[in-house]
Amino acid sequence: MSQIPDDLRYTEDHEYLRKNDDGTWSVGITDYAQGELGDIVFVELPAAGDSFEKKDSFGTIEAVKAVSDLYAPLAGEVVAVNDALEDDPGVVNSDPYGAGWMIRIRPSDEGAVSGLLDAAGYAEHIGE
Repeated sequence: MSQIPDDLRYTEDHEYLRKNDDGTWSVGITDYAQGELGDIVFVELPAAGDSFEKKDSFGTIEAVKAVSDLYAPLAGEVVAVNDALEDDPGVVNSDPYGAGWMIRIRPSDEGAVSGLLDAAGYAEHIGE
């Protein structure tokens, strides 16, 4: 059974968002997604300052089994990138909701967050 924290928002593509104190949102992949991918060996992320529309691919994640695109859960600007994943991408497996975050974004429309899944909706989406 996957961890699905109640205080996050989720996409059907298995990204999560966590609100930060400065008004930005941390984005990463869910515990379910990292479990499905298996051992993560490489993460390609954008640069701070890059902007994306909702559902745009903002990078890729490579595991032993597969390579998958990462999708922007909201339109906005990347304000920070987790450079630690360059040296240790496996932290996405061991701590997806903590040290395994990938990017921080400043959404162009904060209200769009309400259109994402809550924990119960995500649990239903993955069949848990």
